[in-house]
Amino acid sequence: MTRTATARWQGSGKEGKGTMNADSGIFKDTPYSFVTRFEQKEGTSPEELLAAAHAGCFSMKLAFELGAAGYTPDSIETSCGITLGGHGITTSALKTKVSAPGLSEEEFRKIAEKAKAECPVSQLYKCDITLDAQLA
Repeated sequence: MTRTATARWQGSGKEGKGTMNADSGIFKDTPYSFVTRFEQKEGTSPEELLAAAHAGCFSMKLAFELGAAGYTPDSIETSCGITLGGHGITTSALKTKVSAPGLSEEEFRKIAEKAKAECPVSQLYKCDITLDAQLA
């Protein structure tokens, strides 16, 4: 399976601007630029899209791992912060809160760490990946 997105850029690195599109149509002509990336102005950035991808991938992998252990989560809420520093991404910080009846704290920690390590997006990243996991 291959998923595709495209980016179009016009102009210089600092003064230019671009748009991103997902072939699925979920986002179309979404603007990005130097100021949306480095000054957090309205628009998106590659890092924001990477954060969404990591949060989504981890949440799904955690649901699969909980299911394999015999638990059905009521909810999994995950945020991710991608830090860009120097000349690359330095950290992907996952923070998740899970409600799963009957799950002990100790087993939850093991399952969450396994999901973090085995999530396909985690395997893609070459940065420090942290996990703050809370069982509700």
